[in-house]
Amino acid sequence: MASAFHPAYIGLTRAQFGERARRALALLEDCRACPRDCGVNRLEDKWSACKTGRHAVVGSYFPHFGEEGCLRGWNGSGTIFFSHCNLRCVFCQNFDLSQGIRVDRAPQGTPPEELARMMLDLQARGCHNINFVTPEHVVPQVVEALAMAVDLGLNLPIVYNTSAYDSLESIALLDGIVDIYMPDFKFWSAELSHTYLKADDYPEVARSVIAAMHRQVGPLVVDADGLARRGVLIRHLVMPGCLDDTRAILRWIATELGPDSYVNLMDQYRPAGHVSGDRYARINRQLAPGEFREANHIAREAGLTRLDSRRRWR
Repeated sequence: MASAFHPAYIGLTRAQFGERARRALALLEDCRACPRDCGVNRLEDKWSACKTGRHAVVGSYFPHFGEEGCLRGWNGSGTIFFSHCNLRCVFCQNFDLSQGIRVDRAPQGTPPEELARMMLDLQARGCHNINFVTPEHVVPQVVEALAMAVDLGLNLPIVYNTSAYDSLESIALLDGIVDIYMPDFKFWSAELSHTYLKADDYPEVARSVIAAMHRQVGPLVVDADGLARRGVLIRHLVMPGCLDDTRAILRWIATELGPDSYVNLMDQYRPAGHVSGDRYARINRQLAPGEFREANHIAREAGLTRLDSRRRWR
């Protein structure tokens, strides 16, 4: 049986949560919810880079058993997948969900009451946490819906599952709300970020926001049952031909955040999205086994001791 746990947001009063939601929604009026700083009034259902207006768009939600063992446990991680993305990763394996949308109109969004209902449904189904996937562009809507869900009895830890292309203002709004930050750190090089993510400021943004996340919650804490309760879990997808970036990222994590940082090195890259032919020839292949072995060696050489392993549950 899972041990008792009280999520961070339990310390917020209803009035404090309401005020946080009001501050968050103010970001949408002249949108600065993410580093794109589009400046459109999303409260009037206008949209730009993220193709999302007043309400978040939910692609799917369900108990997810494919996440790290410390998140999925034996009942699954309660994932809510938001459609669209503020990055343009050419290799995205969920391209239709993140970028495949008509450019002349945005789809109808999910009102906050419905988003809150999804959280409560996942809790009722026994999930160990609420896991927001691709939330960078909808932090205001998430905070708004969370205030409602908590008022109705939500009592699960919150996982913020992000590309790390977030605004510091959004991360500040989540202080005392999010229990577990799970950022990707994709590339160290501005050149590679420009080519593959269409965001040459990505490395600088990722370093800033991951450091801010770590200041809020510290290294990952796992309870006696093996479930993550609080802290930062960093993912890094090892890319073909990009081990120099892997080396720089892992050394930064060990030096700036500490050798006790929890890191999931991932080996599941495959060409997808726009990757085909010669245009992106460098990454138009699967990862070689030797490259992933080298990535693990780099992590150990950097002093990182908490590398994720695929734990099996009951």
